[in-house]
Amino acid sequence: MTIQLVTTYFWPESFRINDLVRAWTERGHEVRVLTAMPNYPAGRLFPGYTWRGPYRERHAGAGVLRVPIITRGPHRGVRLVANYLSFVVSASIAGLASIHRRPDVIFVYEPSPITVCLPAIALRRRWRTPLALWVQDLWPENLSATGAVQSTRLLRAAGWLCRWIYRHCDLVLAQSPGFVDPIRTLCPDVRAVEVLPNWADGIYQPVDVPADAPERAELPSGFTIVHAGNIGSAQGLGIVLDAADELRGEDIHWAFIGDGNDRQRLEGETARRGLGDAIRFLGWRPNEAMPRYLSLADALLISLRRGGGFAPTIPAKVQSALAMGRPILAALEGEGARVILESGAGPVVDPENATELAAGARALRDASAAARGVMGQRGRDYALRHFDRDTLVGRLDGWLRNLAEERS
Repeated sequence: MTIQLVTTYFWPESFRINDLVRAWTERGHEVRVLTAMPNYPAGRLFPGYTWRGPYRERHAGAGVLRVPIITRGPHRGVRLVANYLSFVVSASIAGLASIHRRPDVIFVYEPSPITVCLPAIALRRRWRTPLALWVQDLWPENLSATGAVQSTRLLRAAGWLCRWIYRHCDLVLAQSPGFVDPIRTLCPDVRAVEVLPNWADGIYQPVDVPADAPERAELPSGFTIVHAGNIGSAQGLGIVLDAADELRGEDIHWAFIGDGNDRQRLEGETARRGLGDAIRFLGWRPNEAMPRYLSLADALLISLRRGGGFAPTIPAKVQSALAMGRPILAALEGEGARVILESGAGPVVDPENATELAAGARALRDASAAARGVMGQRGRDYALRHFDRDTLVGRLDGWLRNLAEERS
């Protein structure tokens, strides 16, 4: 098949779609990517990219067409809205002007905003090609849960936009079973909804880290809990600072690997409260380096704010953490909590209760190394059973082939 991918985020940004593109090209599909200049999560262009390009590349066997955008910047607000809208405009113009061969199917990757689907709908109309949308963030629920939009009028408008987008999709893929009912309730006439969960990139597996590896010096000594990924308001990581306050004097340390719009605030608050000995911010690291850091962790933290928009979500880092075979401390509710509890990979606590988080960290520290090893192995076994990459990509291939055959 020829697959036209539309995504705001793509390599060198770290998202699951990168691995899906590799899987597609490995299976012999021709993949064409329409995406933005990389700037997530720091909000500035990655090294090697400028407003002069490069706008055409190849990665993992796929042709990549990038479009200029207004970068996200370090904070939310008007700049972020401009970032979203600039991709819609640039990708619509570039897509219609530069994509001259009809693909068999158009595929949209949506980890927010759902407006990423608008350029794909323009291509769908031009080519009369079926369109599949993989929903990673549930709109408009996500807007309300993050506090990004509080106006009921704007939320109703966002709901109308989502319904319109779903009606123009031939297949909507939900990253969690908890997404299905909200999608069907919002848009009863959606053509088809299937569940396609995320999986862990193949590099996420336990590795032996040499004694002289530089990663060892970067992480704190003692019992260390690592959070890897976006450091944004949705992750609700302020609870870690409160838990560290309760654990002062105990040999429990926290390390944040990643970047995001809440990092600067958390770093400042950490310094103000004198928690520098307990909490360390390492900054962004390339995806291929992450298995070494995670293998050195005594436990992995997964956190997501409380809220109706988040409860149906299984954070993408859940699959990666399970695959690493490390114990997990989860401050989650809803579908993400269900997966961790079912797997037996570690304790789940209230996402707004620092005392529970501190108790969960203490319990993991006090458990024997053998007991923690059992938790980690349970998690990895669960990931292999429920989130196997080849099985899920094969299932997706079948759906996309059916779409292409029905349209032809």
